[in-house]
Amino acid sequence: MPTTTTSEVPQTHATAEAGESSASGKVALGTVRSDWTRAEVEAIYRTALPELLFRAQTVHRAHHAADLVQTCQLISIKTGGCPEDCAYCPQSAHYQAGVEREGLLEPQQVFEVAREAAGRGVTRFCMGAAWRDAPEGGEFEKVLEMVRGVSALRMEVCCTLGMLTERQAERLKEAGLTAYNHNLDTSPEFYGSIITTRVYDDRLKTLAAVRKAGITVCCGGILGMGEREADRIGLLHQLAALEPR
Repeated sequence: MPTTTTSEVPQTHATAEAGESSASGKVALGTVRSDWTRAEVEAIYRTALPELLFRAQTVHRAHHAADLVQTCQLISIKTGGCPEDCAYCPQSAHYQAGVEREGLLEPQQVFEVAREAAGRGVTRFCMGAAWRDAPEGGEFEKVLEMVRGVSALRMEVCCTLGMLTERQAERLKEAGLTAYNHNLDTSPEFYGSIITTRVYDDRLKTLAAVRKAGITVCCGGILGMGEREADRIGLLHQLAALEPR
C-alpha cells in the first residue's frame, strides 16, 4: 500500500559538515542550506537506516527536548468531491471509493472538536479540506474564523486547503495559521503518471506563497505508487531545495 511521508520545512536546513566530502551526507547544525545536489541527496538516501536515525536524533536533540513528542489531531472540515484526479486519493470525485461528499463544517463544530482535543493534551490541530483551490468568499471567511478560534485555544494551527494565492496565504497568516500542509507527492518526472488535473509547478507556487507569508511548510510525498528509486531521490531533492523564505 502507498505510504505517505511528510516533513517540516523550518527556517533552518542542514549543511555539509566542514572537512567532509560534500557527497558523504554528513550534516552539521545551524547553517542554512538549500543548494543540495542530486548526488548529495542520493548519498544520503543510500545511507544505512541506523546511521540516518542517529543523525536525525542528533539534529532533533540540538533543538528539542529528547523525551517529548508533539500530539497533533486532524479533522476533515470539507470531505469528498474534489475535482482533482490524484490516483492515490479516495476523496477524488473521479473514483468510487465509498467516501461521501460533505460540505464545509460550521466553525462552532470545529471549535467543539478542538476544545476536546486541547483538553486531552493535543497542542497542534490540523484542518483539511478536499478542494483543488482554496475558494474565495464565504467559505474562505469561515476557514479564517476557524483558524482564529483554534489559535485562541493556544494550539498550533495547521491547514491543508489545496492551492493558495499569495493573498490567501497572507490572510491565513494574519488569522494565526502556524503551518500549511501541501505535499509534492513524487518527483517532477513521475508526477504526470499520478495526476493530470494540475502540474508540478502549481504545487511549487503554493509552497512559495506559503513561505513568503511566513507560514511553516509541512511537505512530503507518497511512496509505493509505482515510482522508480530515482523518483524517490528526485522528490527528496525537491524538498531539500525549498527556500525557507
